[in-house]
Amino acid sequence: MFEYFSQERRSASGRKTLLIVVAVILAAAALTLVLPENVEDYGAASLIPAVFLIVYIFATQRIIEALTLASLLGFIMVSRPVTVGGGNWAVNIFNSFSEGILGVMMSEDIAWLIIVCGLMGSLIALIEKSGGAYAFGQWISGKAKTKKASLLWTWFLGLVIFIDDYLNSLTVGSCMTKLTDQHRVPREFLSYIVDSTAAPLCVIIPISTWAVFCSRILEANGWAPSGEGLRYFIKTIPFNFYGWMAAICVPLVIIGIIPVFGPMKKAFKRVEEGGTLAPPDSDKIDIRAGKDDIIYENPRMMNLFAPIIVLVGGTIILGFNMQMGVLLTMAFVFVFYLAQGVMSPEEFTDVALEGLKNMIMPLLLMVLAFLFADVNNRIHFTLYVINTATKYVTPQLMPLVVFIALAITEFITGTNWGMYIIALPIVIPLAQSIGCDVTLAVSAVLSAGVFGSHICFYSDATVITSAATGCNNFDHAITQAPFGLMCAGVSALLFLIAGFVMN
Repeated sequence: MFEYFSQERRSASGRKTLLIVVAVILAAAALTLVLPENVEDYGAASLIPAVFLIVYIFATQRIIEALTLASLLGFIMVSRPVTVGGGNWAVNIFNSFSEGILGVMMSEDIAWLIIVCGLMGSLIALIEKSGGAYAFGQWISGKAKTKKASLLWTWFLGLVIFIDDYLNSLTVGSCMTKLTDQHRVPREFLSYIVDSTAAPLCVIIPISTWAVFCSRILEANGWAPSGEGLRYFIKTIPFNFYGWMAAICVPLVIIGIIPVFGPMKKAFKRVEEGGTLAPPDSDKIDIRAGKDDIIYENPRMMNLFAPIIVLVGGTIILGFNMQMGVLLTMAFVFVFYLAQGVMSPEEFTDVALEGLKNMIMPLLLMVLAFLFADVNNRIHFTLYVINTATKYVTPQLMPLVVFIALAITEFITGTNWGMYIIALPIVIPLAQSIGCDVTLAVSAVLSAGVFGSHICFYSDATVITSAATGCNNFDHAITQAPFGLMCAGVSALLFLIAGFVMN
């Protein structure tokens, strides 16, 4: 099957793609003739953009193209270009699409992503330039002398940097890539380890940006009293089964208790046969591309750890505000590196801009993912799935049903925090009304968000990890998916058992 999809990708042409685009537009425009007048009544039709997206991604492996077309399909459904009385339907489509893009770009979430991820790209580039990451690589290479040791060190470093999933992925990925390359580890496997100690860990540790965000959502939806959101979040930690399973699975795979299987096994075979460490097209997303041959005059580990300490400490002290933490760290490294004579002010600016430029591809993917999520919200995709899944649910089955339904929707939309905002106001009162344990129901929502973020092809976690480790995000997602699905299966079983024990 994968060979067929790869052949489809290689045989793609401009004319073929153009025909597909025209067909999608015309089919979607014709679809509006049979859709109900009110978007709230679309029902199962709200699944169409999501189904198209998944099929197109697997058929072509072109994620940017898939997100753009799926979003366009959704906006055609929203704008209803073909109506009684006519009108300029082409203008309706592009007005709707344009307004959607503008709305997403002006949203606080995207502004935050551009500032934080962009400056994190700059920070990684500056640390690379200072020789800090190189010095750490040289030091740890003396400690990790085998492939297995290098991977366990990667997992351990991921456990230590738990404050935020972006910080975790970017720091661990950029620091450990060179070491694992020396031991001929496929980039797909490195990406799996890094990704599995990012979001999954943040949802089971109360000192993280995820904990703060979730605490506020729990207060806003009336389950946790004002000021006690964190205490209620801590209640969910033992039942965030997917976070636990994903984090525990990693060392079991590294030491061989759980064997490598599926597409990941093919990645190992490619490397063992003398193939490339990274899958094709990885250089497009790799924030470290072309930087392996740099010679450092006086590399020091403090040029890596001092900025990380400031970033983590600043983020915590400033109220778990990642944006403020990054800004503070950029100011710190400017003074710190210039005082050492590591670089001049002009070099600092040039390197920072180069790092920002390296994040353009990941940011574009995330903007398109948010655009797709936005149009799904407009056609009530998530609400339809939740309402359908929970219509006849019992207190005992609710945690399992919520986890499965939201895991699927989150895998498709790829916006974990956005899903929490939509789902928790529905799940919390529903659980209270039918007598389901609210802690367990909320845990199912949180676990579903982590699962979707973990294995979605275009989620922020997948994209950021791919950029940091230099691994094509499609190949990263497809090789990681079997392990994620395995953990999701165990988590579903645990939610089923807990549902009967606690209700």
